[in-house]
Amino acid sequence: MTPPAVRIAQLSCGPEYSGIQQEIDEAARAVNGEIFHPDLALKSIQKDFDAFGLNVRSPDLRLAIARARALVEGRIDADAIFIATCFRCAEAAIVRNELRRYIHEHSRLPVVSYSFTERTTAGTLLTRMEALTTIARRRALLAREEQTGITLGVDSGSATTKAVVMRENKIVGTGWEPTTEVLKSANSVVAKALAEAGLTRDDIEAVGTTGYGRFLVGKELNADLIQEELTVNSKGAVYLADRQHGTATVIDIGGMDNKAIAVQDGIPGTFTMGGICAGASGRFLEMTSKRLGVEITELGPLAMKGFGANVPMNSYCIVFGTQSLVNALAAGSSREDVAAAACHSVAEQVFEQQLQEVDIKEPVIMVGGTSLIEGLVFAMGELLQTKIVVPHHSQYIGSVGSALLASGFIKDD
Repeated sequence: MTPPAVRIAQLSCGPEYSGIQQEIDEAARAVNGEIFHPDLALKSIQKDFDAFGLNVRSPDLRLAIARARALVEGRIDADAIFIATCFRCAEAAIVRNELRRYIHEHSRLPVVSYSFTERTTAGTLLTRMEALTTIARRRALLAREEQTGITLGVDSGSATTKAVVMRENKIVGTGWEPTTEVLKSANSVVAKALAEAGLTRDDIEAVGTTGYGRFLVGKELNADLIQEELTVNSKGAVYLADRQHGTATVIDIGGMDNKAIAVQDGIPGTFTMGGICAGASGRFLEMTSKRLGVEITELGPLAMKGFGANVPMNSYCIVFGTQSLVNALAAGSSREDVAAAACHSVAEQVFEQQLQEVDIKEPVIMVGGTSLIEGLVFAMGELLQTKIVVPHHSQYIGSVGSALLASGFIKDD
C-alpha cells in the first residue's frame, strides 16, 4: 500500500517565470511528495506581512512571508516547507534566509531553502526533496539514539565507498576504499568490515545504504533502509559526537558536493547542499596534494606548518584555484603555505555558500574523509571562531548512520 503523499508547502518567488516550476513538481513527485501553494485571504496577506516586520518590494516575496506566518501559526497544514528564490536577487536572498530561520525557530516543520537558476533540474533538487519527505515520514526513526542487534551500513559515495558493522551500539568492523565500480567497491568494503568483525553475511540482521550509489547497492544487498545522505549523515554525526540532544551543526565537505545541516535533538531542521564549483570540495584538496607531491593524509599536517595568507588563492573555481596554486609555487611560495592556502580556500567557499543557508549552532561537527585533514578543520574553525568537533570514525559517518537507522527495521522474534 502506497503511503499518502507528503504535503510540501512552497514559498517562492520566480520559479514559474524562469520555467523551473515543473522541475520542482517533478522532483517532489519522484519521492511521493506533493507541492502546494498555500491559499490565503487577501486581507490576511497584508496583515501577516506587516506583522513579520521585513519591508520588501516584491509582491511575490510579500506573499511568501505571509504564507510562512500562516504555516508557523498552524492556520495552514503542511508536512514540510520548500523555499525557492532566484540566486540573482539580493532581496530574495534576504527573505529566503529570514524565512528559513523563522520557520526553524518557531515550528517543527522541516524546511529546505534553495536558490535556483534557469538551469535547475529535477535531478539537482531530488536529494533535497527526498530529505524533506524522509524527515516528515520518519521522524520517529530519526529520533533513534542507539543501535541494537547486528547491522550493516554501506555508504556508496562519489569518491569513496565505506562500510560499517555495528553490534549492540558498538562499531565492530569497518571497510573503506576508493569508489571504482559501484557494486564491486561495495562488495569489497562489506567483506572487509565483516572480516574485521568476525562475522558472516548471514549474521547481519538489517542493512542500510546511503550515498550516490545507494539504490544500486541497496538492491544488491537487499537493504532494509535506502536513504539519502542528508538525514543519514546528520544522524551519524550527532551519534558519534554524543550530541543527540540539543542543537548542533554538521558540515560534510565531500568529494563532489558539500552539506551543511542544522540538527535539533538528532533530527535535521534546515539543511543545504551543493556548491558552485568543485573548488570547494575534497576533489580540489586531492589535486592540491598531488601537485605538492604528498599523500592526501599528509596535506593537513603540511598545512598546519604554513601561513595561507601568504598565498593569493582563487576560492571559487577549481581551474583558477589550481592555476593560483601553480603560480604560487612558481613564484617561490613554500609547499606549507600553499597547502594552508588551499585548505583556507575550501573552507572559505563552504562558509560563503553553504553556511549562509543554515543557522550555525554549536557544537560544529565536521565529518567525512575531509574532516581528517587537520589544516581544513583548523581553517573552518578560524572562520567560524569556534572549536570544531571531529568525532572518532568521522570518515564512516554515512555508514554509521545507515547501520544505526537500519536497526529500527529488525523484526522481533
